[in-house]
Amino acid sequence: MAKAVLIDLCIFGPRSWNNWTQASVIRTLETLGENYPVYLMCCQTFGSEGNCGDVFHTAIRGFHGPGKQLEVVCAKNTVAVLYTIKQKLDEKGIDTVKVIVPAQRKPLMREYVNQLFTSVYQFEFKDFQMNCEENNLRKSAELQGELIPLTDQDREKIQTEITIFLKSLPSLKGELTILKSSLIPDPIFLHGFTTRMGGISYIPTLSSFNLFSSSKRRDPPIVVKENLRRLAAAAGFNPDAYHRVKVNHASDVWVMGKAEPDNYDGIVTNQKGVTLAAPGADCIPVLFADPVKKACGAAHSGWQGTLLGVSMAVVNAMVTEYGCDVKDILVVLGPSVGPCCFKLPRESAKSFLRIDPKCVRLYESSTPYVDLRRATR
Repeated sequence: MAKAVLIDLCIFGPRSWNNWTQASVIRTLETLGENYPVYLMCCQTFGSEGNCGDVFHTAIRGFHGPGKQLEVVCAKNTVAVLYTIKQKLDEKGIDTVKVIVPAQRKPLMREYVNQLFTSVYQFEFKDFQMNCEENNLRKSAELQGELIPLTDQDREKIQTEITIFLKSLPSLKGELTILKSSLIPDPIFLHGFTTRMGGISYIPTLSSFNLFSSSKRRDPPIVVKENLRRLAAAAGFNPDAYHRVKVNHASDVWVMGKAEPDNYDGIVTNQKGVTLAAPGADCIPVLFADPVKKACGAAHSGWQGTLLGVSMAVVNAMVTEYGCDVKDILVVLGPSVGPCCFKLPRESAKSFLRIDPKCVRLYESSTPYVDLRRATR
């Protein structure tokens, strides 16, 4: 399993750097043993004299241990440094990390890591050992006091710091784009489909406008929250009233106002001021709008949900709960995989053949092509 080492030196500015601190860093590097990528973290605080990065580069210039993979990462604050290192780790596919940190910084560093990373990663925290002389100089009430666990206020402060940093990042892959359908009347319903453009998610498979966080993904919730904030600002909705289906690849529907199921692929409401959402990629995001009853819905329709009739389940819920007439319900299928590119094992494709023979091409092959969009219609 890939590994890396982070050495947190953010408390050492140019003024506090001396032979003792340099010796402590060199000794720490010598004890690492394995030839892992090693990142030295330094912060260039506003108004500090000298460049921290230059100081550290000079200090380790003669080090010949794992120096081939030794890199100094310097930025204006801990968030910027950690986010830069996270990008480097993700580029290398590294998920096991050792963090060597001064004891008084450990609670802070744990919280930064908790908010910027997900459970995909495994972190081990070790104390950064100072030389005896240095310890004597730094032995103070302040140093001891910082060992106290963080308060909720401390955590909120860190979250705010991260949020401000993420807001400052440029959009990736171009400007945010929202695709709309002429079928749904704008004066009544805000609606649209996002693309990959305009977000800050840099993981190739999530880039750039990822709106779904998971413990199995490298994109942390706070990054997804920033993508959602940008979408809400562009589309004109309240991100705090945003409700996304909890995908189960089935046909369960949540009627807002009733008890929320653990999982569901459809959602309906007649409440004003709320936003419903369903994810799509290969699967089809489907939007439903009744301008007469002013009710709407959203569904995630994968191949299993399509066979189980998730779209009709949403329509039935709107009819039952809000008195909608089927002929008044407008349905729009969002971007998804086309019939040119979606294959299923023949046994699974057989079910689509029963819906409409035109839904399946090359049925005699082991993996026929299936037209999900035609089957949904």
